[in-house]
Amino acid sequence: MPDPISSGPMSTDPITEELFRNAISAIGDEMVLTIYRTAYSGVLKNIMDYSAALCDADGRLVAQGLSLPGHLCSIPVALQAVLRHFGDDVAEGDIFINNDPYDGGMHLPDIFIFKPLFAEPAGSGARGANLASGGDLPTSHAAARKPIAYAATICHHTDVGGRVPGSNASDSTEIYAEGLRIPPLKLYDRGQPNTTLFRMIERNVRVPNRVFGDIRSQLAACEIAARGMTDLVARYGADGVRTLMVAMMDYSERLTRHCLLELPDGEATFTDWIDDDQIDMGVPIPLVCTIRKRGDTMEVDWTGSAPQVKGAINNTWSYTAAMSFTAVKSVLSINMPNNDGVFRPIKVIAPPGTITNGKLPAACAARGLTGFRGVDCAFGALAQLYPDRVFAASDGGNTGLTIGGYDKELNPFIYVDFISGAWGGRPWADGLDGNTTMFANMASFSVEVIEAENPLEVLDYEFVPDTGGPGLFRGGMSQRKTWRMLADEGILQVRADRQTHRPYGLQGGGPGAFGLNMLDPGLPTEEKLHAKLTMTLRKGQVFRHELPGAGGWGDALTRDIAAVARDLRDGLVSIEAAARDYGVVATGDPPIVDEAATQALRARLSATRPRLPNVAWHPAEAAE
Repeated sequence: MPDPISSGPMSTDPITEELFRNAISAIGDEMVLTIYRTAYSGVLKNIMDYSAALCDADGRLVAQGLSLPGHLCSIPVALQAVLRHFGDDVAEGDIFINNDPYDGGMHLPDIFIFKPLFAEPAGSGARGANLASGGDLPTSHAAARKPIAYAATICHHTDVGGRVPGSNASDSTEIYAEGLRIPPLKLYDRGQPNTTLFRMIERNVRVPNRVFGDIRSQLAACEIAARGMTDLVARYGADGVRTLMVAMMDYSERLTRHCLLELPDGEATFTDWIDDDQIDMGVPIPLVCTIRKRGDTMEVDWTGSAPQVKGAINNTWSYTAAMSFTAVKSVLSINMPNNDGVFRPIKVIAPPGTITNGKLPAACAARGLTGFRGVDCAFGALAQLYPDRVFAASDGGNTGLTIGGYDKELNPFIYVDFISGAWGGRPWADGLDGNTTMFANMASFSVEVIEAENPLEVLDYEFVPDTGGPGLFRGGMSQRKTWRMLADEGILQVRADRQTHRPYGLQGGGPGAFGLNMLDPGLPTEEKLHAKLTMTLRKGQVFRHELPGAGGWGDALTRDIAAVARDLRDGLVSIEAAARDYGVVATGDPPIVDEAATQALRARLSATRPRLPNVAWHPAEAAE
């Protein structure tokens, strides 16, 4: 076993590097599981809206746990903001916190926690350096030491104050209305809690017990990382760990450049539209993405996208970078480790003052919508260059929904949910049904837990037939979820989209269905609502949300008849839609396909119905 504090360069070999990659990646996954097992709030323990990672001493991402692609670039950007503020003022027992979108953060509910991890400096003569917080070294000695790495966690918190419960409304018009901004600060200073900051947080959030419980889960994950790093230093030595972290990032860079070299050079531009920002109702907002591929590099340029908007859907640069990296990585042939090496060959351009890189005081609480839609926009550009590698549009990303208020004793309740469920049709398979969008990688909120923890009744949670875009490989089906309010009243906030711009189909596939918000469905008071809304929901009122369906891929008239028959049996496609969209004739219950009638109908439709374009915004019947 090497001396844990030995100095001098370490020679590595492929086997050692592979063992180290797996070991440090496992620490990241263990951090993720720690949050999952210890979190207080449903948005973490049920939906899993969080990430964890290890970074090197310069703030570069080395290993990210199995969590959210949406956080791919956010952790190093936030950590580097901390390092800019504190420089060498970093000691054992320090814990840093940050959520300010204009100083490294993304949106206020996402709180970052960073813990510096230490090993003894070379030549100090100490042995067996302890990386856990605290320690027996004199303060002057601890202050002189430099971190070997940082443990990093980011969690979406249930509430950080502001005008709307959940702090996630689309209709805030400046960040000052959205909640508590925490610049890079020390939450703990050499092991001592910053009691002023703790009191400030407690007095400005609606559910402090839940928020502090989730912060403790982040601290626990960082402690797991400290113990894991102690083991790595004991095995490889401090210099060895530094060398191997660099080797790991270089390895990902080599693989990324190799994969980019496999792709033909070219340039393509794609434009998609967000319905509106909830402030300027009915005014579509363009997202424009240009992909430029040259050799072993790629550029993702968002020039031409809308200026920053009044509503709270403006991105930070880090979130735009994450959506860009996610889209590009999905077309590469190798699944290399997520770290700084992946970022190096990919340049992201997001002009300041636009919806892809908002400037103060732009509101950004609901920026998730723009991120999800941005992935689909980048896919649209990539599909022009690499049509055999790119999915059709997803359901538009997850819908964010919050219902919050107070019971008769004025105890607060806040229910936060993120609903997603449909992938676009793929060049080799159907889009997934009931599966989170790839940019989110979240879980579905248990109906039983929703009802147990909140004054709500869930009336249905089901697929909506005929909503996936038709295609050789159809798009994923929409989901419907309906709630009844049991408390006297609460504030309902919804961040949704794709009610006026369908998820597009690709290579002759049809678009997915529109999304839908409905108040009191099936009742005399039934009312169709806007995609984005903030309103009071009163006792007994019912709210229904239907996700958009995802786009299809390829000509629906060439879809395998057996696949259509399976969808008919599963209730995902109706008899009418099977004939209209796929030229498949079926009768009975359960439906039985008439092969001869199907061949005749397909021949007639092939002769009379124009093929949909490579990017289809309107269904086949609308194009006739």
